Amino acid sequence: MPTTRRQVIIGSAVLGTVAIVTGGTLVTFFGGSAPAESVPTADLMQPGPLGEQALGSETAPVTIIEYASMTCPHCANFAVNVLPKLKERYIDTGKVRFIFREFPFDNLAAAGFMLARCGDKDKFFPMIEALFQQQSKWVVKDATEPLLAIAKQAGFTKETFETCLANQKVLEGIEWVKDRGEQKFKVNATPTFFINGELHRGEMSLEDMEKAIQPYLKA
Repeated sequence: MPTTRRQVIIGSAVLGTVAIVTGGTLVTFFGGSAPAESVPTADLMQPGPLGEQALGSETAPVTIIEYASMTCPHCANFAVNVLPKLKERYIDTGKVRFIFREFPFDNLAAAGFMLARCGDKDKFFPMIEALFQQQSKWVVKDATEPLLAIAKQAGFTKETFETCLANQKVLEGIEWVKDRGEQKFKVNATPTFFINGELHRGEMSLEDMEKAIQPYLKA
């Protein structure tokens, strides 16, 4: 059963600089996969203003795009329990290219994405992984200190942490990806996956992923 998203109240003045407008859209976190229609590949592959964050070969026969929110528990479960196996079996072997896109449902999710974007490009996925692994520690009402602690593990200082979360250009780039996903590709929940253009709403197991990608590997 889908559960409604948890609203995160950010009391800190620093995190209060992050603002995401959802336009009143009802958004939910889904567990369980529900395949839907396909979208034009050329449109879907257009990167956002901040560039694409991807793992795997550009010539892989399968491209998986995930839209995720950092505060989504189903996204965390996929990142921690499914993606490592997918990476080992398919991404590292040249069969799958995995693209990760931001779809924050709240200020706190936006803050997590901003911290991942502010670091060096090769530190993006390690930061995303750390935030998902420790989601229960920082997805709380008073998130500043636990989020800062995780950021410090990635090399941030208090000053660079605050500077990052006040970076309007980074925030606008993340919002662009979210808005385009919502308006053009009908993304309204996390996680949402596109596998060679085919839309899959909801959390997917490794077995679900394998079932979806195998036809393209046999072609």
